[in-house]
Amino acid sequence: MPKLPDYIGPLAFGVKMGVVVPGTDLTGMVTSALKQVNDDELLDDRDVICVTESVVARAQNNFVSVDYVAEEIRAKLGLKKDSMVGVVFPITSRNRFSLIMEGIARAVPEGEVIVQLPFPCDEVGNQIISEELAETFDYVAGLVRYDELDAADCRHPITKVNYLQMYQEVIEGQGAKATIFLSNDPKRILEFSPDGVIAADIHTREKTRRKIKEDLDNCITLQDLCSEGENWCEWGLLGSNMSANKRLKLAPREASAFAREVQQSVLEATGRKVEVLVYGDGAYKDPSSGIYELADPMPVFGATDGFSGRYREGIKYKYVADVCHEEGKSVEEIEAHLAEQCRVAYEHNHIMTEGTTPRRVEDVIASLADLVSGSADAGTPVIVVKGILK
Repeated sequence: MPKLPDYIGPLAFGVKMGVVVPGTDLTGMVTSALKQVNDDELLDDRDVICVTESVVARAQNNFVSVDYVAEEIRAKLGLKKDSMVGVVFPITSRNRFSLIMEGIARAVPEGEVIVQLPFPCDEVGNQIISEELAETFDYVAGLVRYDELDAADCRHPITKVNYLQMYQEVIEGQGAKATIFLSNDPKRILEFSPDGVIAADIHTREKTRRKIKEDLDNCITLQDLCSEGENWCEWGLLGSNMSANKRLKLAPREASAFAREVQQSVLEATGRKVEVLVYGDGAYKDPSSGIYELADPMPVFGATDGFSGRYREGIKYKYVADVCHEEGKSVEEIEAHLAEQCRVAYEHNHIMTEGTTPRRVEDVIASLADLVSGSADAGTPVIVVKGILK
């Protein structure tokens, strides 16, 4: 296969590999696949190698059981079997949170789990109740109990799942009492006098914890759970996913160290100096469903040093071309001017960069990789991105 011609701009393609299981030499596996890419003249210096977090965590055997999660919760919050625990702002997701909820309920099998959800959507855009119904409530001070709602109003418009009912059934299935209500004020959970609270949101977790700790010190986040021990991750339960046999797959631990290891291995095998990142969910919003894809704490769990302080930015080609055309420049003169301007470093607020809001380059690349690999998994856990890093 010939080398890509010079007229091809930035692109990304997936690399197929075999099944990854606990104990797999993932660095060797990725390196072997990329050596073939290099042999086919499709790998260059400054390419970005994106490895999905799921295979990194799986190779690390980074799994925890629901029983272990329950033990962690009891220990971190000092709970007894008949305690009352609050859960504030969990996302509504079977894959992401149902087993976590089971672990919470298993921690207090003779007690009560109080779940507070925001409305009308959770923090990643999953609809909890319709916008029309939400408009009848007080967005700031409102508190609506689940048993006061019509179950039909709580069905997700796409999955058709009633997540409030599902969470209630999960809790009661462990023997605990379930109390579920809606409110956008995290401090409303304190009206139920819980013994401890889990701030279960992802991106706003520290803000939520800070507000709750003004009145109740016994409050933790998901990041505080499963962050130490035999199987652990610095992100705790953030970024975890449902796995087989009542287990949760944690996010990969020390992902930057893995990225640097792959970078060195690829250099030794191919002579190519590439950058490497470990990616999770892409950071984008579905315009049709309103769902914000980023259920992981961030798009990139770890990366090599070449991304530090870099932003995806540049001049606004369309604006510059229009200005040059109005000035009477020829097509050749416009192209020459554009090429010259691309070499100029402008401030973020300069008119030449108008409409190109700077974003961390690793977040952009990780989002692109996630779109290429797909949430349903295209069998390509490694994505090669070319032409973005200069």
